[in-house]
Amino acid sequence: MTAAPTSPASPSSTSTDFPGTVFLFGELLADCFPDREIPGGAPFNVAHHLCGLAGSQILRPLLISRIGQDARASRLLAACRAAGLSSEGIQHDGQHPSGRVEVTFSQTNGLHRFDIPPQQAWDFIDGAACEALLLAHRPRLIYFGTLAQRNNVSRAALKRLLSRSRTNGFLDVNLRPPWVGKDVLHWSLNQADTLKLNEDELAELATLFSPGDDAPQAQAERLARQFRIRCLLVTRGARGAWLFERERGWRESVVASSAVPIIDTVGAGDAFSAVFLLGLQLKWAPADCLERANQFAAAVCGLRGAVPSDADFYLPWRQRWGLERKKPA
Repeated sequence: MTAAPTSPASPSSTSTDFPGTVFLFGELLADCFPDREIPGGAPFNVAHHLCGLAGSQILRPLLISRIGQDARASRLLAACRAAGLSSEGIQHDGQHPSGRVEVTFSQTNGLHRFDIPPQQAWDFIDGAACEALLLAHRPRLIYFGTLAQRNNVSRAALKRLLSRSRTNGFLDVNLRPPWVGKDVLHWSLNQADTLKLNEDELAELATLFSPGDDAPQAQAERLARQFRIRCLLVTRGARGAWLFERERGWRESVVASSAVPIIDTVGAGDAFSAVFLLGLQLKWAPADCLERANQFAAAVCGLRGAVPSDADFYLPWRQRWGLERKKPA
């Protein structure tokens, strides 16, 4: 049973202008639970939600990743097709396997553990192919994370992509030890117009770049000003999220209690990012972006895995937010 959205869209919440293409750079892989394998990776999850909520008539998400030439690659491509995602940005690698993450649930602290083997296909994204996509599509925004930069090859491809574009960067921090170093984080923060992270990640970044024994809000504001980040999002799980904008200051949103039980929290942050990113492109009011992202992320916690298996999951959200797709003439 899908949780219904609780806040109505304002009449002007959706722009009538086609906002163009959004690039989503990074890992496409399989989340391997003890009992099943589910397509995942933060860029894939965000792109999946964008397709389900907006479709190509409102927004064109283009996933840029790399897969092997194995049975898992076929399943990942099938998942992209089922979601309505183009495979134009998916590269093929004859030397490295398609990506996977071993996901286990800790009975001790109630959190998931993610074991990510090295040397997977998405570690070797080709920069020249990325640049060709940039020239063909000229995206409005580039979504990227930190995990996809653990290997020098994909890191160089991302640097090439961002250095040759004049678009905004949406940085979704994903601190998976031991894969992220201070140099990668520093460079990434300097590319970010919008930064999304959780409270634990905020504390780690504050320790690295702006140490001080003060409140999380002060840490976030200091980071935003230090790296000239226009919009900084801090997610807090069941307690909602904060939004700091350099020009407008702070906003806070609290998630209302949901009748849908939590099955797992894998992908909740990606769901939040997808809706906030969508709102940025459609010029929703910041308060609407924050509230809707919170609501949607809470609903995704009622799923097994990060994305729904049934496209009808998105229907009430599209209706509530004025995103219903036009029928062909």
